[in-house]
Amino acid sequence: MDLAWYAVLGLFFSSYLVLAGYDYGVGLLLARGIGPAGRREALTALGPFFLGNEVWLVAAMGILFGAFPLLEGELLAGCYPAVVGALVGVILVTVGVQLRSRPSNERIRARWDRVVMIGSALAALGWGVLLAALLQGVPLQADGHVAGVTHLATPFAAAAGLAMVTVVAVHGATFLALRLSAEAATVVGRTARRLVPVALTAVAVATVVGLLSARVRDSVQRPAVAVLLPVLLVAALLAARAALARRRPGLALIATGAALALPVVLVGAALWPYVLVSTTDPGASLAVADAAASTPTLRLLGWVALPLLPALLGFQAMCWWVFRGRTDGRAPVYW
Repeated sequence: MDLAWYAVLGLFFSSYLVLAGYDYGVGLLLARGIGPAGRREALTALGPFFLGNEVWLVAAMGILFGAFPLLEGELLAGCYPAVVGALVGVILVTVGVQLRSRPSNERIRARWDRVVMIGSALAALGWGVLLAALLQGVPLQADGHVAGVTHLATPFAAAAGLAMVTVVAVHGATFLALRLSAEAATVVGRTARRLVPVALTAVAVATVVGLLSARVRDSVQRPAVAVLLPVLLVAALLAARAALARRRPGLALIATGAALALPVVLVGAALWPYVLVSTTDPGASLAVADAAASTPTLRLLGWVALPLLPALLGFQAMCWWVFRGRTDGRAPVYW
């Protein structure tokens, strides 16, 4: 049962990154170059999905707290700068998007747009560093507690965080290519294609740094699975670029979404049967079975949490169906 709940946790968190990833990607693209009208149209395209996407994070945190309380405590304590940075970013994005439409002064709106951009960067960077910390291991002591947070200040964590930011930016640009008016979508589609090589470079740098890192090599339990991560990421980004070149933003969005889901899935698989690998005392590594709550607790949680999945999926499907058109009222080209 612990494996099933581990998979459910990964499903909810990867779904959050895929769905909220284009929120943060759009936020990263709110540069002055697109002008006030362009920023307004971009946020209009995002509006119907914005708050619903954040629910996946709340659900994932609830599953982490209920099904893996020991992991929740050590993960949040040992990686709190990354987690706090990501959550501050989520709050800034939410506040900025909600409040930018209140004032009529364009200068004040531009300031809120900068808040959204900063929050988006913090959120993407924080979650990328968190995943990198899991992959490279943490200084878990014999008493079961993580010692300090200096393990987050590594070249691999920085490279992985920046790679996450670039992939999120590509995801957001692809989303806008699907949702904006046809004329604006053409422009942002070119931006998305130009961002793909940047993301590929960032992924390549993170891969090289990871291969050179003794921490990563010692922590990974299944090297073959870990090697699949950059390979599949590159394949997904290339597929997105090819779809954008053929003016198929729907397929491109699926590909960039896969690029954001892959790290969660493959990091979890590469560490199995552990969820936290100790870099200081191998015997102190925390296994998934030991991190999970008791069987009766997991069964009780199942009656509460599992019905949430079809409800969230149904809500997302309804939103995408109701708001399936572009912002100019035309139907988008999905395939």
